[in-house]
Amino acid sequence: MSTLHLVNKSPFERNSLDACLRLAAKGSAVLLFEDGVIGAMQNTKHSDAINTAMSDHKFYVLGPDIKARGLNDDNVIDGINVIDYDGFVDLTTEHKTVQSWL
Repeated sequence: MSTLHLVNKSPFERNSLDACLRLAAKGSAVLLFEDGVIGAMQNTKHSDAINTAMSDHKFYVLGPDIKARGLNDDNVIDGINVIDYDGFVDLTTEHKTVQSWL
């Protein structure tokens, strides 16, 4: 079991996502939720960092938070799994530790 990293801040507002990607151990999972879902969108200045990190980490994004921000699931970077609240709960139970990035 690995660590689940939670990122809830927009990468345009804070450096939480960058810090997470720099420090997370290989094999960890990253969940983007709340304003963090913006980091899961294609064609932003952060897309390349996510695409590169996908070779070492599994990425998830909370679908209801995408919709709540007026964004579309179709714009999520390929390879990021869109999950619901039940999936969020499942991820927290599947991982030994959960690390929140503020």
